[in-house]
Amino acid sequence: MKVIPLGDRLLIKVIKEEVKTSGGIVLPDSAKEKPQMAEIIEVSGDIEEKKIKKGDKVIYSKYAGTDIKLDGEEFILINLDDVLAIVED
Repeated sequence: MKVIPLGDRLLIKVIKEEVKTSGGIVLPDSAKEKPQMAEIIEVSGDIEEKKIKKGDKVIYSKYAGTDIKLDGEEFILINLDDVLAIVED
């Protein structure tokens, strides 16, 4: 299924990092803070000409967006204004 965001919105997928304690215990998602780094999966037509594009890694506002589930995977629809930075490797 393909989702094309409308207006100034982006479809992102959270980059999950496995967190271990110093003793080697892997923390479950419920015990961690919500991650704030994601990869852009789809960009609306209204913002295609701006700096941000599909495949970019971004840092977004902590409580931004609407969580959605597509084909068993979790995504977030966020506004362009909720993107705080682009992460470059």
